[in-house]
Amino acid sequence: MKGLKVGLEIHQRLKTHKLFCNCPSMLMEREPDGWVMRMMGISRSELGSVDPAARFELLRQRKFLYGIYFDETCEVEVDESPPLEMNREAIEIAIRIAKMLNMDVVDEIHTMRKIVVDGSNTTGFQRTALIAIGGEDSVIRTNQGEVRIATLCLEEESAFIAETGSDFVRYKLDRLGIPLVEIATHPDIKSPEQAKEVALRIGRILRATGKVMRGIGTIRQDINVSIEGGARQEIKGVQEPDLIPVVISREVDRQLNLLRIRDEISERGIVEEDIGGFFELSDVLKKAEKGFVRKAIDSGESAFAIYARRMRGLIGREIQPGRRLGTELASYAKVFAGVKGIIHSDELPNYGISSDLVAEIRNRLGIGEEDAFILVISDRKTAEIALKSVADRLKYAIKGIPEETRRALEDGNTEFMRPMPGSARMYPETDVLPVLSYSFLEALEGWKPEFPEDIIGRLISYGISRDQAEEIFDEEKVELFERVSSLCKNLSKGFVASTLTSMMKYLRREGVKVELIPESKLAEVLLLVDQGALAKEAVESMIRDLAESPYADVKEIAKRYSMSQEELEKLIDDVVSSHRDELMKIGEKAFSMLMGEVMKKARGRVDGRIVSSKLRERIRKEVSQEAL
Repeated sequence: MKGLKVGLEIHQRLKTHKLFCNCPSMLMEREPDGWVMRMMGISRSELGSVDPAARFELLRQRKFLYGIYFDETCEVEVDESPPLEMNREAIEIAIRIAKMLNMDVVDEIHTMRKIVVDGSNTTGFQRTALIAIGGEDSVIRTNQGEVRIATLCLEEESAFIAETGSDFVRYKLDRLGIPLVEIATHPDIKSPEQAKEVALRIGRILRATGKVMRGIGTIRQDINVSIEGGARQEIKGVQEPDLIPVVISREVDRQLNLLRIRDEISERGIVEEDIGGFFELSDVLKKAEKGFVRKAIDSGESAFAIYARRMRGLIGREIQPGRRLGTELASYAKVFAGVKGIIHSDELPNYGISSDLVAEIRNRLGIGEEDAFILVISDRKTAEIALKSVADRLKYAIKGIPEETRRALEDGNTEFMRPMPGSARMYPETDVLPVLSYSFLEALEGWKPEFPEDIIGRLISYGISRDQAEEIFDEEKVELFERVSSLCKNLSKGFVASTLTSMMKYLRREGVKVELIPESKLAEVLLLVDQGALAKEAVESMIRDLAESPYADVKEIAKRYSMSQEELEKLIDDVVSSHRDELMKIGEKAFSMLMGEVMKKARGRVDGRIVSSKLRERIRKEVSQEAL
């Protein structure tokens, strides 16, 4: 892809208490115990400038509601108390990661404030500290060349968004303040697949520390993408590595299509003055046929429009799969004004708006067949904000592509979140003292980190495949696998590995919450199989039950799927008795037939090896007695 530049910012939560207080880094399942309301103001930086993203948020005038927990959050999260000193365990982990990446750790760790305007931090800023800077050897080696590591920072996680409305947002404060390491690369990445490879390699290094959290949301990637002639886009919140190439490819397509639209706008001779006006059209749309437009007008809403001369066909032009230029405009209207969407002329007649009504709208706006228009249905004040944002975005389309912060969607597309922050975003934190790094570095003298390949190689030595070893590592089951392998003398290591990886993945896809099961319980299940007290076939059912009751007694659950020795012996007696004539006729050759009959009732409740042993013993006994 010509001119493609990609850089990654990888954010990983650490397994420690919060960064600037002693609250646990634990996400709560229950509803908050109370709510605190805040609104954001705006101020100039020490240099006298105003961050554009902050100015944008002020225009929205939203209320922010913060959910607090009496036992899991404190005054620091609510911004009613100054922060405590920075979490020293988190600093040590961050420095270890920096050393693993061959980075140069800074002498003094200073905390900075980074303006955050969406309300996800109660303070209006995020605390972040530079830990290390990349050197010549700070690279990730990939199949397409080296990618340089630029910086490693330690920062606090944002609050969890619980609900969004047109004029408010609800956040839960249990997540706020959890320590994150942020690893940023230089824009050396040349292809979407290389970006995925870099993310996976850095993710493995992080997991090799054993000090990072696992699970959905604990690691995420922000992607900076630009192409020749385009503009840098910061795409937030890509959680799945498999989605990284899709997001990048679709962002490239979006920018290329926007550049084509820009060129066509130029060919048509469209200028900024061709976009604008503000007209009320409620009386016209009262004539609409049944549908949401007519229903909105009948309920008291109003309709307003702007025109875009000579833009017919451009607003409906597809720029990403399933998304058009009109979708981009709608995102602006939604973000700035909180409207549900827009209606544009390229998608009409539709929504109960007939061809005759389209002609009447054109007549009212004073535009022709080659012109376009955009409609918003709301109150006047909201419509003014929404249509101004749409007009401004259309005017920018004449020049090219604006730099934006965008949100990654589940299908790989992206949508507008807010303008790109400016250079006035970062300034010193005056409430937190600097931390000298030399004591941490002294403590790490002689420390030899264990890298992912070292761990994977050790796992392979147990006799499992490389694929299984990599899965165990990626699922962070190394310690559990090695502990179970040392305890289980009869169970194959391959079965242990597949249970901890393939079976868990399958059950997770089925919606089973396997992440709730304590590792000690999984070890108990496998130990029962090793001892012959539980059949391999019963393991899946056991895990399903434990996911429903994670702290239940494993042996009690196993009784549902186990057959006692007395029960098994009685079953064998019954089967042998009912087939005695055949047994006496062909002797020990009857084993396969009798085994099949026993296993019809015993399968999944007792190990087949035990059944086989007891059945053979019983057959030999019967045959020898008959011979006497």
